[in-house]
Amino acid sequence: MWNTLVSIFPYAIAYTIPMLMTSLGGLYSERSGVTNLGLEGLMLVGYFASAITIKMSEATLGINALPIGLLVGVAAGAIFSLLHAFASINLKADQVISGTAINMLAAALTVYLARTISGSGNVRIMMGIVRKNIPFLSKIPIIGPLFFSQSYWTTWVCLAIWGLSWILLYKTSFGLRLRACGEHPSAVASAGISVHKMRYFGVAMSGALAGLGGAVILITYSGEFNGTVAGLGFLSIAALIFGQWKPLGILGATFFFGIATTIANVSQVIPSLQVIPPVFFKIFPYVATLLALVLFSKNSAAPKASGEPF
Repeated sequence: MWNTLVSIFPYAIAYTIPMLMTSLGGLYSERSGVTNLGLEGLMLVGYFASAITIKMSEATLGINALPIGLLVGVAAGAIFSLLHAFASINLKADQVISGTAINMLAAALTVYLARTISGSGNVRIMMGIVRKNIPFLSKIPIIGPLFFSQSYWTTWVCLAIWGLSWILLYKTSFGLRLRACGEHPSAVASAGISVHKMRYFGVAMSGALAGLGGAVILITYSGEFNGTVAGLGFLSIAALIFGQWKPLGILGATFFFGIATTIANVSQVIPSLQVIPPVFFKIFPYVATLLALVLFSKNSAAPKASGEPF
């Protein structure tokens, strides 16, 4: 049992990190007062941009193409999210419809460009990140084999971004202003602070982090752009709600969904789980999502002004 746990735990973390980044991006947007249902589409944009960049540069840059691909994915997600920001903030459009439009546009545009550039809907890269044990830390009893063995370096970069985001949002005056925009935007405006600029920042951060999530999928366990992120963007939104719009909450929620997704994927190679039909494990993450939303809906800590134009 212990050997099985050690073998599947790195995969759970690998599935968790893209959702964590995307959910954290949603946190920035919603805390600023803009509902962003377009996270799935923004992940796709980062996924595609990173794949094209790495494919075009890996022959000359080698392993250095990977971090460049990550950065391009971040930039592409941030730029694409400005469409949602403009519609929601300047045009005061319905934010749910705008987010849905982002998802539809991203899905169609990325597949069209992939087919145009590569001749098929897939963009395969020839290299990815090699998992490594972290010296000394991987030798710690119990937690070493679970958290510090077979680890991607992107995992620790993303966890550092999560920690810095918590400090920015809750320990700085800028974070206080951003969160105030999602609670009482009129009070923020009366203090001479531009609510529109703060909300633009929140939406752009959501795009950047969702793009990072998509790029991480590519260079860790996927290895090719195939036109879908398998609903991880929507799971990230569920994790945001499940985590009560708080950094620590979404860390726990995305880890839970990461474990559920991993169990669904490896159930048929674990003897004790083979007696259960695989379809049950496939639907488990989504059933768990629905149950979590039902249980936590009455105690929702959503920003009061989230989704309301200003």
